[in-house]
Amino acid sequence: MKQSGQRPAWSPPGSAFAGFRFPAEVIVVAVRWYLRFNLSYRDVEELLVERSVAVDHVTVYRWVQRFMPLLADAARFARHSPGDRWFVDETYVQVNGVWRYVYRAVDQHGQVIDVLVSTRRDAAAARRFFQRALRILKVTPAEVVTDAAPVYPAVLDDLVPSAWHHVERYANNPIEADHSQLKHRLRPMRGLRTDRTAQVIIAGHAFMQNLRRGHYELGHYELGHEAPPALRVAAAFTELARAI
Repeated sequence: MKQSGQRPAWSPPGSAFAGFRFPAEVIVVAVRWYLRFNLSYRDVEELLVERSVAVDHVTVYRWVQRFMPLLADAARFARHSPGDRWFVDETYVQVNGVWRYVYRAVDQHGQVIDVLVSTRRDAAAARRFFQRALRILKVTPAEVVTDAAPVYPAVLDDLVPSAWHHVERYANNPIEADHSQLKHRLRPMRGLRTDRTAQVIIAGHAFMQNLRRGHYELGHYELGHEAPPALRVAAAFTELARAI
């Protein structure tokens, strides 16, 4: 990768990268590294400097916040339809020193259904989570597995009355185990500063998980040839960069 000159790099008309100093190639690599590996923004800054690209870590942060949602949205057309068995649970993270709840769900195939950062753990938050997931995915589960939190029965009876609501000890192990993947990724960070930042980063982690687990028809081919599994995430990001 080469550092751009003082003038903004050229981007196709309508490109999300238009007007940025650095080319799309550099921006997308920085965003991908941050989401894929256990790196801080300063780590990404250092890796880019080693490649003669002088970018401040604050700029990397801004790139992630701006482009991660765009890349994930562009990938929606290629996303596999989720399974009909959803495992739902809440975990928690610190945002600017305050605890926040994170609603997450996975299906029986390990696909992350959706995530939602909430200031509260109540019926209103559970309702927002399910409404968002149902609206975006346009799929109704046949079974929903939760813990014994009392808010779920009424919410599910209202939003997905046809689904079997399953509450049983150990039945929700898949999502509880999956929380550890998120916690492992958040550990190297220097803290989440705002709820919006937390939502973008946690959603980006889910997006990367789904890409790596093969839940998107992306990255299978590169320059007309089948891409090796180790390069499929990189190929997927390159493909998505062209779409935005």
